[in-house]
Amino acid sequence: MPITSLDRAKQQYLEQQVASASPERLLILLYDRLLVDVDRARVAQDAGDWIAAGTHLTHAQWIVAELSGSLTDVWDGSDDLRGVYTYLTGRLITANIDRDAAITAECRDIIAPLRDAWHEAAASMTGSAHGIASASA
Repeated sequence: MPITSLDRAKQQYLEQQVASASPERLLILLYDRLLVDVDRARVAQDAGDWIAAGTHLTHAQWIVAELSGSLTDVWDGSDDLRGVYTYLTGRLITANIDRDAAITAECRDIIAPLRDAWHEAAASMTGSAHGIASASA
C-alpha cells in the first residue's frame, strides 16, 4: 500500500507530539499505545489474523521493554513494577506463540489498571502544578 501525503502528515504530527511531550506525557502515550496494541491483537486473534496479531503483540513487547528500561532504582516501587513488566513480557510472548486470546485478555487486565493509575498520577501532577502556579501569583 503506497504512503499518501495524508499518511506522511499524520506521521509528522505524531513525531512532533512525541518530541514536544513532557516525560509524564510520554509515559501516558506509551501506556495508551500499549493498550491499543493489545486490543488490536485481540481483535486480530478473534478474526484468525495471526500475522496482524503477532505484529501488535510484538509491538506491545517493545513498549513494555521501553517502560521497563525507563525505570529508575531511585523509586522504591521500581523492582515491583519491573517484575510486572517481566511477567507481562512473558505473557505477551506466550499469547503470540500459542495464539491464545485468553492470555491476550489477561495482559489487558494487567495493563489497563496501570495505565489508569499513570493517567491519574499525571493528572494530579498537572493539578498540583496549577495549584502552585496559582498560589504564587
